[in-house]
Amino acid sequence: MVREDWLAQVQEPIIEPDRPICDPHHHLWDHPDSRYLLDELLADTGSGHNVVSTVFVECASMYRAEGPEAMRPVGETEFVNGVAAMSASGGYGATRACAGIVSFADLCLGAQVGEVLDAHMAASPRFRGIRHAAGWDADDRVRNSHTNPTGGLLLDEAFRKGFAELGKRGLSFDAWLYHPQIGQLTDLARAFPDTVIIFDHFGGPLGIGPYQGQREEIFTQWQRDIAALAECRNVYAKLGGLVMPINGFGFHKRDTPPTSDEVVSATARYYRHAIDCFGVERCMFESNFPVDKQSCSYPVLWNAFKKLVADASDAEKQWLFHDSACAAYRI
Repeated sequence: MVREDWLAQVQEPIIEPDRPICDPHHHLWDHPDSRYLLDELLADTGSGHNVVSTVFVECASMYRAEGPEAMRPVGETEFVNGVAAMSASGGYGATRACAGIVSFADLCLGAQVGEVLDAHMAASPRFRGIRHAAGWDADDRVRNSHTNPTGGLLLDEAFRKGFAELGKRGLSFDAWLYHPQIGQLTDLARAFPDTVIIFDHFGGPLGIGPYQGQREEIFTQWQRDIAALAECRNVYAKLGGLVMPINGFGFHKRDTPPTSDEVVSATARYYRHAIDCFGVERCMFESNFPVDKQSCSYPVLWNAFKKLVADASDAEKQWLFHDSACAAYRI
């Protein structure tokens, strides 16, 4: 649950307010206890940083209520394309929200998923690819992804037959998983070297349940796994999604939210290692809002990103904040 009054306790001057940003990862939804639609998104993107465009990523929002089960997720693309059209009118400011759309299709349908992908493409010229979340853990204290995946989804034969349909259409794949599964993604990326894969949220390094108190051991293995994944030139890395409650930093439990300096202190080594391995041309900062908003405000989060790479060149920053995302999502 987002607490605006709690987040408002920390106010900071905006660092490099003119730097153009493409925020390549946010959601839109309207739940009984949580609303995050265009107005809420623009309130965040318009809070001081120069967000010129965004990419929507699936969250099981506004599926069709009727029709074949496999086709129902196309409703999410239809919904988000409408939001994007509102933004593109210019009537809501300069930010072009949802300039790229990542939706869901069940790749376990195998080759039959091609019909679903074609329907997504027909529903919006902004449709760029799909995310079939694979986050799974054997421990009940770690919530599995909303797609209810198996532990070896990325290795599954039917899934891979469906995955092959992406490359035929020039579509990308967003990968959401937990840190013990990164090796599976590396295997997938090697098997499909011509399909663009965007690696979400550092591979979900967990810090709760059975992983609590093991941060150093996990980080050491994570470093090795990231280095191996980065050898796959078809993989881009999204840098963000690291202050979710599942990461175990506990910011959401505090009386006051973190400052950008505190975010940097807690998370900098993940960012630096990913950038060292992937290079700036395959790395993009992301907000993961409103999920990360449970722990940190939008201005503070992007200030943290800017502090993390304060010593980078202007060209390197251009890649990290804008150009890599636009390249990956063809914006």
